[in-house]
Amino acid sequence: MQILKERFIPSGVFGKSGGVSGLGPRAEACEDPPVECDVCGRAMWRWPVQPAVSEEEIWSCSWCHAATHVGGEWFEVSRPPYLPVGLRWERAVADGLPADVSHAFGIFDRTLCGIQVAGMSPSDHWWPPERENACGACREAAGVIDDRWPEAMRGEDARVSVARRL
Repeated sequence: MQILKERFIPSGVFGKSGGVSGLGPRAEACEDPPVECDVCGRAMWRWPVQPAVSEEEIWSCSWCHAATHVGGEWFEVSRPPYLPVGLRWERAVADGLPADVSHAFGIFDRTLCGIQVAGMSPSDHWWPPERENACGACREAAGVIDDRWPEAMRGEDARVSVARRL
């Protein structure tokens, strides 16, 4: 098992975080230093969570869309592995989206092409970019994001997860 390095999770990063309201990434000034994405090295953003749901924090990279989950029942740190474009995205659902075009749900309550509609969420169904009704802008964005993942980070064991000892 690989050892988790300080550069991936500096000590104290996941403490002292308060609840955040709104739909966008956490952007206000805070006490926590930025979390560095282990895939591309850019800063990650913490998903807003309700104060009552503080068991797990989710951090996402707005550049390569890698995610890091901290806390929860089974892991202290969980980093989902790379998935190819056809298996990575779920279809976005919301009352304001047109039914004849299939959009990919990205991060921070937006489609990959940038549409933000109140109440948008990922569905339980994959968003296959090869479908005829797939949004062309979402397809293009999915390809660009996929290209941002270095080949070395695409293996099943390329990202380090640290399980809690029971």
